[in-house]
Amino acid sequence: MGKNELKDSALKEIKKLFSEARKNPKMGERYVSIARKLAMKVNLKLPSELRRKFCKHCYNYFFGDNYRVRTKNKMIVYYCANCKKYTKFGIRKKNAV
Repeated sequence: MGKNELKDSALKEIKKLFSEARKNPKMGERYVSIARKLAMKVNLKLPSELRRKFCKHCYNYFFGDNYRVRTKNKMIVYYCANCKKYTKFGIRKKNAV
């Protein structure tokens, strides 16, 4: 099995773990932790749509009322209600055609 095959299978497993976290929010923190460890093991960068679904500080999976999203100074700010910390992401502009 080559590196690319390992990364592809790891990405499928990571997406499956995130879908399980969506179904079972109480176990979400554990699923996110496992997904991160798996990505680090095969040196895989998590896709941006998955990186925004959990807190970078406490690995809490975002669902329902356990986080807030605000915009400030051309940034999107995710505020975690569990650890009271925030993470900022730049607003991505779509190319006008």
